Amino acid sequence: MPPESNSSHSLLSNSPASKLPREILPGIFAFPPNRETLGGTAYLIVTPTGNISIDSPAWNDVNQQFIADRDGVKWLVITHRGGIGQTTAIATELSCEVIIQEQEAYLLPELKVTTFQHKFDLNDSIHIIWTPGHSPGSSCLYYSSAGGVLFTGRHLLPNQLGEPVPLCTAKTFHWQRQLRSVEAIWQQFPAQYPLSHICPGANTGLLRGKGSILVES
Repeated sequence: MPPESNSSHSLLSNSPASKLPREILPGIFAFPPNRETLGGTAYLIVTPTGNISIDSPAWNDVNQQFIADRDGVKWLVITHRGGIGQTTAIATELSCEVIIQEQEAYLLPELKVTTFQHKFDLNDSIHIIWTPGHSPGSSCLYYSSAGGVLFTGRHLLPNQLGEPVPLCTAKTFHWQRQLRSVEAIWQQFPAQYPLSHICPGANTGLLRGKGSILVES
């Protein structure tokens, strides 16, 4: 599979401070692209047992109030090193547990973090899966709600057609390993887990207003 170029520069023109997160699926909110994570899109999953932030949103007044209005964050899951942003400030202020793949925990020396090697089961419906390649500790989060949602960080991103693909960029750690990880994860979905939506961690402007990539059965 040939590498594709990253087109996140267009996302950086958006001002996160002026926009509220929007609900893209029931109980799942997408934050505006974050300049500090090079246009990365963070997500908030609201659940009765505690809320989950996937990667770090811009830590501004709008997002802080939005999270506070929904009873905070219990877990902050980092899907790759570029999604760290203001994790230390967020974790300190919200007293939330930070979960990150073991190879990238050293990037957060100020925090006590929870690490995992290959897979981490947050509960029966939420699983974090190591998918190395984009970065050494790149991972995806699977949530069984809404027919199955896979949050892919920068492991899979939309191309110009809005299709989920791996992208080879200047920040890619190991392209061939990323391709092997893509092949491995597609063997799990939907064979092992049902899957209806993919929520990428960047390039969401290429979805042209859609909140997720709909997976055809």
